[in-house]
Amino acid sequence: MATSSAHLSFLGGRISPLFSSERVRLLTYRGDFRLPNSRFRCSAGQSGFFTRLGRLIKEKAKSDVEKIFSGFSKTRENLAVIDELLLFWNLAETDRVLDELEEALLVSDFGPKITVRIVERLRDDIMSGKLKSGSEIKDALKGSVLEMLAKKNSKTELQMGFRKPAVIMIVGVNGGGKTTSLGKLAHRLKNEGTKVLMAAGDTFRAAASDQLEIWAERTGCEIVVAEGDKAKAATVLSKAVKRGKEEGYDVVLCDTSGRLHTNYSLMEELIACKKAVGKVVSGAPNEILLVLDGNTGLNMLPQAREFNEIVGITGLILTKLDGSARGGCVVSVVEELGIPVKFIGVGEAVEDLQPFDAEAFVNAIFS
Repeated sequence: MATSSAHLSFLGGRISPLFSSERVRLLTYRGDFRLPNSRFRCSAGQSGFFTRLGRLIKEKAKSDVEKIFSGFSKTRENLAVIDELLLFWNLAETDRVLDELEEALLVSDFGPKITVRIVERLRDDIMSGKLKSGSEIKDALKGSVLEMLAKKNSKTELQMGFRKPAVIMIVGVNGGGKTTSLGKLAHRLKNEGTKVLMAAGDTFRAAASDQLEIWAERTGCEIVVAEGDKAKAATVLSKAVKRGKEEGYDVVLCDTSGRLHTNYSLMEELIACKKAVGKVVSGAPNEILLVLDGNTGLNMLPQAREFNEIVGITGLILTKLDGSARGGCVVSVVEELGIPVKFIGVGEAVEDLQPFDAEAFVNAIFS
């Protein structure tokens, strides 16, 4: 039986020069993990439920292509110059056209490394005679981006294991849309017939629990909140997962306190939360989803690296992409970190948290 990605997540040997003694202690603490009990036998019914749920969510993503298309309108406007460049392309103007194409990709936050790789590949194919028209060049451009996403972004569906409840932790910095994303995810899961329990693990922000209670009421989900002002997040999440296990919930969605990725004492709390839920359900959390603000573009990469090193991120939720012209950051974050994008936020409505579909994304930014 394959072990969950949460259990196999561990630190590499490279130590950042920015490590303080507190951080070294934190990383050592994180390294204490246990493999699931090898005697565990999954229930066929539970396994089938999560398989069907994953398939339903993926099928829903295919049917919501129009939302994704409209959500990337600003990025598409940035990249529209590519169509103009390629409309009257001829071999003599290859260098000029590729230079301007490179600039368009950089402005949309594809990142220097990825942009150069794409442009040089196109140049080689043009010079070798493989690409002979503007339309062929555009198809090759789209194919290169799709290939990058498919290569490192294969597990875009939620990995929820084989036993109930599946536990999903939502983490991120303040202001990225973490609690809102949790509420929208609850709405999507509930609409697919899933019994969802929310856990208000953000015990630092005074209004966070109230905000999540509003989402619980809005989505028709139950919620576990802190008892008392000094309750610890790990205690709240542990209590929620215990309730989820005892009362037959399918999924427990765990909110956590927003924190800067450089605040190692708060990052340590995330590890405590991870360990606490794992004591209740072996293998939990099944997913640790990092919420990143799409408006920050490539600046999201340092955040993602730090969270991944500390707690082991299994997937990304990229929010606010409808208000950003930096849609290329989706490709950058997948290529740089190798962490799959699970959902993207392309609007304010409750339905606008969309399962990520690489082909729909590429067609949305290159119309």
